[in-house]
Amino acid sequence: MSARHGSPLIAAGALADRLAVGEPTVLLDVRWALGDPHGRDKYLAGHLPGAVYADLDTELAASATPEAGRHPLPEPEAFARAVRRWGVREGEAVVAYDAGGGLAAARAWWLLRHAGLEAYMLDGGLTAWTEAGLPVEAGDVEPAEGTADAGWGHLPVAEIGDVATWPGTLLDARAAERYRGETEPVDPRAGHIPGARSAPTTENLDASGCFLPADALRGRFAALGIGSAAEQEGAPGGMPVAVYCGSGVTAAHQIAALAAAGIDAALYPGSWSQWSADPARPAATGPHP
Repeated sequence: MSARHGSPLIAAGALADRLAVGEPTVLLDVRWALGDPHGRDKYLAGHLPGAVYADLDTELAASATPEAGRHPLPEPEAFARAVRRWGVREGEAVVAYDAGGGLAAARAWWLLRHAGLEAYMLDGGLTAWTEAGLPVEAGDVEPAEGTADAGWGHLPVAEIGDVATWPGTLLDARAAERYRGETEPVDPRAGHIPGARSAPTTENLDASGCFLPADALRGRFAALGIGSAAEQEGAPGGMPVAVYCGSGVTAAHQIAALAAAGIDAALYPGSWSQWSADPARPAATGPHP
């Protein structure tokens, strides 16, 4: 795959070149946003040629519960069925995209990597594709049943008990005002997990909606006290990094940015939606961990 070295990303031109020479690739359209139920309608109106729609709420997450959060990880068997529905065959790479800077596509990327499959994100998403003058098509795509063997457990996951006493750096990927507890539009309580550092996901992107260059991302995370994977390995306890957000969706975007910078991180899937639903869990407010 023609992508940045060690990166989850592929540029629009590189993806177009890959498709032009027929390299086996499945395209996933993951258009979704909190409070917007029209992702599939937008997909039907225009998408990358051959792309299959992936429903974040039903295929990239299990049903919401207060105990597990708004977007729990899907059951492994259910995700394996979704992978086959998308037409992914053994040995094929998957490229996920959306129209919002990768904030939803990252969830698909993370789950596919967690399942042991080769997966990437289209840097800049649909906007980068169309601005490059590349074609789109309308209507639904129903591929033949796939054959890929989707496993589970290939990426690190943190549970609610882990983040309560996380030994390294815990990042909160939500907007800064939600971290500070000034507003909470959807979850039971405002604030953040004590000890977490504010690192809004949107700061991973440039003005065009593409990820910042790897060097810039490394600088961003260094300012948060996070070094490279090599530095983590040489530090006491490996200096582990974990990430949460509101419900585990945009936290995957932060993990993609960390991966692009050469840094490993665990996902806390329940995130603030799970933590804040438990009145026994403390909530910190203000700008500091």
